[in-house]
Amino acid sequence: MFNTNDSLPVILICGPTDMRKSIDGLTAIVVYDLEQEPCSDRLFVFCGRTRNRLKILQWSTNGFWLHYKRLEKGVFQWPGIEDEQLSLQVSPRQLNWLLGGLPIHLDQAHPKVAYRYH
Repeated sequence: MFNTNDSLPVILICGPTDMRKSIDGLTAIVVYDLEQEPCSDRLFVFCGRTRNRLKILQWSTNGFWLHYKRLEKGVFQWPGIEDEQLSLQVSPRQLNWLLGGLPIHLDQAHPKVAYRYH
């Protein structure tokens, strides 16, 4: 199972992405469309038109990881697409929800709590 670091920013790429693209094609989207640095400590998440395929581009010290998930049944609850919004930053917790088949906005989710010793 794919595991995320709680401090790693997650960028969802809004709109459908051609899932035939590999590392070079996805990094081109990050550089030219989003004007961001693909070799940074971020996860870039892409979803296909049918919403049953997802790719995650991740830089790691000296090369890229390309994580791929295909659902055999059902679709990802990909967020709505705003005309002006090319990407959306979410938390690693929200990415895990998305990978688990849930929407990224859960009203009934337990809030994150920081324990303080009195």
